[in-house]
Order: sequence, then structure tokens, then C-alpha cells
Amino acid sequence: QVQVVESGGGLVQAGGSLRLSCAASGSMFGISAMGWYRQAPEKQREMVAIITTGGSTNYADSVKGRFTISRDNAKNTVSLQMNSLKPEDTDVYYCNVVWGWNTRSSWGQGTQVTVSS
Repeated sequence: QVQVVESGGGLVQAGGSLRLSCAASGSMFGISAMGWYRQAPEKQREMVAIITTGGSTNYADSVKGRFTISRDNAKNTVSLQMNSLKPEDTDVYYCNVVWGWNTRSSWGQGTQVTVSS
């Protein structure tokens, strides 16, 4: 059984900060990339930030300089620090874990982030 569980979403005013956390557990082996994606209703899920086992990161242009992704390889956790939040950052945020030496991908259930203007 594989589990990916997010936490930390909520409601914040524009300019504020939130921190999302994700923990992967269960029969996962060979974890490689971990990342965050977001999706608005009736839109495609888009990449927000990805981090590799070695710490290399990739960010969507819209969040560069505001969001920071980090991970703890020993605990199989990944976090997303979101600063200077904007109303357009409002979405459901999903954690993704690539494992099985890049053969498998698992998603969390999603956590709502709402930024009020």
C-alpha cells in the first residue's frame, strides 16, 4: 500500500505565506522526483515545482522567486514554502511522487489553497 498525504493548505490574504507538506509512505522504493502541481476547476493540472533526490529544482515561471521546494530524503517528505501569495495562486495543490526507479507515480488527494484579494 502506497500513501501520499498533503497538509497545510488554507485561506490567506494576498501577500501572505503558506507552507504545504507532503509525506510519502508504504511500499515505495526507488523514489526519485517529488513535486507539487496545482489544478483549477476545468483546467489542466500544471507543474508548480519539482525537486530531485539530488536537490535539483525546477519551478513554473509564475512562482519563481516566491515559492521554494525542499525535501527530506530520509523521511520521504517534500515541502513547498509559498510567499507573496497572489489570488491567482488559488487552486487545489497536489503532491506527486515518482518512484520505482521512474516507473511509477503516485498522487496525494490534494489540498486547497485560497488567496483572497
